[in-house]
This record gives sequence, C-alpha cells and structure tokens, in this order.
Amino acid sequence: MNADWNTLSDETQLAVTRAALHRAVETIAGQAEGLASEMDAGHLADRGGPDALRLFAALVRSHTRPRLVPAGHC
Repeated sequence: MNADWNTLSDETQLAVTRAALHRAVETIAGQAEGLASEMDAGHLADRGGPDALRLFAALVRSHTRPRLVPAGHC
C-alpha cells in the first residue's frame, strides 16, 4: 500500500520521520563502532580513532533519546 506523504496525518508523518531518524542514527553509530573494532583488531592504523569513533557514536545516539518536556510554564 503506497500512501502519498501529504495525505498522511501529522502524527503519522512525525512517527515515520522519527523512525527514519532513529534508523539513520543507529546505522551511523553502528558504522562508527564497526570501524573502531577494525582498528582494535589491527586491520586499520590506530591513531586514537577507536575512542573517538565510540565517542561519536555515543554522541549521535544521545541526541535522539527522548527528552523530558516539563508540563506547564516554567
């Protein structure tokens, strides 16, 4: 079933967009971790890369975690 994007409700568009973003983040972070593992295994030169790549993966993932939104006005 193919639905035109513009015919989807705002809630559905938001859900699809969030799912796509989550998948992209996991793909990027997974690639960074895989590259770090290759460096750890000695397949690529290690110049501090594995730690930097793992930090990058953690940072990418941290920006997609749900944040608590305070209720009411601050």
